Amino acid sequence: MLVYTLKRLGMMALTLFLILTITFMLLQVIPGSPFNSPKMTDEQLEKLENLYGLSDPVYMQYARYMKGVITKFDFGISFKYRNRPVTGLILDKIPNTVQVGGLALLLGVPIGILLGAIAAIYKNGILDNISTVLAVIGVSVPMFVLAALMQYYLSFRLDIFPFLYDQTNIDKGISVAQHLYSMTLPSTALAIFVIATTMRYMRSELVEVLGSDYIMLARAKGLTRNKVIGRHALRNALIPVITVIGPMTVMLISGSTVIERFFGVPGLAQTLIQAISTRDYFLILGIAFAYSFILVTVVLIVDLLYGVIDPRIRLAGGND
Repeated sequence: MLVYTLKRLGMMALTLFLILTITFMLLQVIPGSPFNSPKMTDEQLEKLENLYGLSDPVYMQYARYMKGVITKFDFGISFKYRNRPVTGLILDKIPNTVQVGGLALLLGVPIGILLGAIAAIYKNGILDNISTVLAVIGVSVPMFVLAALMQYYLSFRLDIFPFLYDQTNIDKGISVAQHLYSMTLPSTALAIFVIATTMRYMRSELVEVLGSDYIMLARAKGLTRNKVIGRHALRNALIPVITVIGPMTVMLISGSTVIERFFGVPGLAQTLIQAISTRDYFLILGIAFAYSFILVTVVLIVDLLYGVIDPRIRLAGGND
């Protein structure tokens, strides 16, 4: 297992290097400049590009940039945010995105697995029908519709939750409970999709597992229903579900733009949109690297979890 993990870490490093390289080259062919302004003369634009090295040949810019990333973990400066280091900007923004998305996962995954298991165990019953309808609604209804409804009824009409995300809870050292209270609505809006997706996959996989031959054999040997489900069925049904949770985690973190905009969450998604609109090259590269790092890390964790759930996978990985 150790050899397998080291190999995957090497692949992670190579993947991140290639992503950063490809993104850098793609940004070079995008028309425009970070200093585009109708008030700026050609001479002023030329001076700024010379100052920041943007007028150098592409290979020189690339070599200089990659040297800074590899040797100093320096992703350059942001032109929009007045020459602030990109690394510092990302470290400021990413906690908000990760906290909201992470809470959505903590809420959504266990609930989705539980509801999916109940629906599979009581297949074709009233609980199964209700779960199926909820799953269809959760997957089909756009996030911005759910966010708007929750914001209107739970914040504006009933005044139960804050209308907007309140970052000052952490900045001023106010209690964690109050901060979690502020995160409830945006995280719940994201968690609905997580619950629906997890529940749908869990139900379909568990129904298939419960109908397999080895489950019938276990029942024939006299094992109780609870033992068969708990020891055998759930473990095997969770493997495909974990596969779905990996990409879904990245989607929550990288694709929560609508939720961040609705609830005023100062996260990475909003910063990326602003960076693209202003052609803030280095900030785009830094955020792209951050998202890619999260993706490959989640994929690695999912692969390692396979070995925890299924010993056969662990043994196969150890023989590599």
